[in-house]
Parts: sequence; structure tokens; C-alpha cells
Amino acid sequence: MDSVLSSEVLAELRRPRPYPAVSLLMPTHRREPENAQDPVRLRNLLAKARQQLQDDPAVTRERCTDVLGQLEQAVQEVDLVHAEDGLVIYAAPGEHQVWSLAREVPERVVIADTYLTRNLASAAAAAEPYWALAVAADRVSLWSGDAERVTEHTGDGFPLTRSLEDPDAERKERIGDLPSTFRDEQTRQFLREAHEAMRAVSAASPRPLYVIGEAAALSLLEESGPPLAKDLTAVQHGGLASGPAAQVQRTVEPLRTEKAAADSAAVVSELDAAQGRKEFAGGLDEVFQAVRDGRLRLLAVEEHYRAVVRDYRDHLEPAEAGDLDAREDIVDEIVEQALSTGADVRFVPDDLLTGAGRIAGVLRY
Repeated sequence: MDSVLSSEVLAELRRPRPYPAVSLLMPTHRREPENAQDPVRLRNLLAKARQQLQDDPAVTRERCTDVLGQLEQAVQEVDLVHAEDGLVIYAAPGEHQVWSLAREVPERVVIADTYLTRNLASAAAAAEPYWALAVAADRVSLWSGDAERVTEHTGDGFPLTRSLEDPDAERKERIGDLPSTFRDEQTRQFLREAHEAMRAVSAASPRPLYVIGEAAALSLLEESGPPLAKDLTAVQHGGLASGPAAQVQRTVEPLRTEKAAADSAAVVSELDAAQGRKEFAGGLDEVFQAVRDGRLRLLAVEEHYRAVVRDYRDHLEPAEAGDLDAREDIVDEIVEQALSTGADVRFVPDDLLTGAGRIAGVLRY
């Protein structure tokens, strides 16, 4: 089951697939007794997908068998015991993927030549991922985190490791030439390599960065070159270069929470200023029209805001889930479209945008 929703992963998921490409989505539950229904709903959705594939005249018997086999393999990989709030399964000829999301999704089966990605894009934006770089003299590790989890990033040169043993240490000690750990040239070179590796990761996948280590390590890393990230927080806490992940998360979480509160306040201030400049859109109708026209510079959405609507082209009207032509994930549609036009998407705590209809934006013009 995949866990990292990077921009590269989303771009790969959006590319066309050989028909049929099946997207199976369903809400899941974290706790009893609600989660008892999840296995039944999953089996029912799988049966629905099977029937649609078998009834589709454009799907050959060979393709049908292939994709149904992929769906069966995907279902075997689903872990409903540790479910979050949404489940997304993708299956196409020769491939399948399973995604567990900390964001609710509508129940549906879609068969097309592309996967339905709007819910993943919205979940990725809502997760507000960050990097945590844990620095020591003999090991530098990189951790990928969000509000739900932290996992070690093993790639792009990480983790960097070296031995602290100096074969010439005895002679240097006799003549008084043995430098402290964070003053010797080998350590400086080691941290320069870590600095270069982190700069490359930040350039490819920009996120807030928390650099964790002893004061001497943080100072030496800072001297190694330009800033590692636009949004960087130094955290004086040693002993985390080898983890564990839970301790890295506990160290970062208070700072992340504090930063999130400050960011939300800044978003509200920017929305207020936009109203004075007549560059404000508030409520589903106005925001949907603005994002469709590519005019949104900033989109702000309450974390748990969901809406079901009918689209009458010139306006939206509330609808009930299951109604004919109802769009059950209009908020996720708006988020994905905003991201595709380069808008800055921010999720804020519930009730913060009550006066603006729970969703609002700043216009480019």
C-alpha cells in the first residue's frame, strides 16, 4: 500500500492508461463499530466493478480477466484493520495501486482511460507534508512526515553514514592535534555532502523543513552553503539521526502545530485584505467559477468541508448524495483544479471560514 503522495506520483497517476482503467473509491472508518461495515462495502464495490467490466462491450475478455485479477490482488493488499478515512484502488491492464487516505472520499466505481485522481490530489494538499533532517556527526537521515505519520526517506542519497574512527587518532592526541567532532575536516565534508543532498531534495519536492540536531551540528550544517529550504526551522535535539520515527514525530509535532496556527491566521488576514481590494471569492459558486476560469491565486478550504451539488453551468445548487447528476466531491474537484493552475491551496481549521461559506479564495485579477 502506497503512502507518499508527491507531485511526481500524482503526475504519473494522471497519465492515460490502456482501457479499462478502474478507479474504486470508498469511505472507511478508523474505529468500531463503524469499521465493521467496511469489508462488506468493499466486496460490494468489487462486485459492482466486476459487473461493469463484464457488461462493457469495449472490454475484451482478455482485458477483463487481466483487470479483474489486478483488482483482486489490490483487495488482498488492503488493510482495513488500520484504515484511515478513505480508500482508493486503481487497476488497469498489468498494474494496480492501493491508497489509504486521511480524508473522506465518496463511494464510487469509475471506468475510463485515466484514473480519478482529484481525491488523492486534495488529500495530498490537506496532509501538508514536511521534511525532517536529523543530523549527527556520523549519520544524517531524512524523514517524510505529515499530521498522520513519519517514515524514513531512503533515497536521494539518504541516509548518509560514516565511521567516526580516526586511524591516526592516537598520534594526533599525543601532539595535541585531535580536533573535536564538529571541527575536524572530515565532519565538515560529510555535512557538506548532506547539505548538497538535501538541497536537491528540496528543489525537487519543496516542503517545510525541520533540521534536528545538536547546536554544533546545526551550526556547521548552516555554514555548509545556501539555505536548505525556503521554510526552515532549526530544532536543537540530538540523538535522532537513527530515529525512531515516533520520536522524530513527537519532536516536530508541537512546532508543526504552532506553525499551522500561524499560517491559518495569515490566510485569514490575506482573505480580509483581498475583500478590500475586490479580489475576493467566497462560497462554492464564486470559488468554482473563479477556479474554472483560472483566476484563483490562493484557495482556502476548511479541513472537513464537503458538499454535494448539481452543476447548472452558470451556478451550483445543493443536492443529496446519490441524486442523478450529483457531484459528490465538488470540493476535491476545486482543489485539484486550483493546484493544476498554480494556485496556493491551504486547508484551515473548521469554522474559520464560516462567514465566507467555508471556502474562499484570493483572485489573481
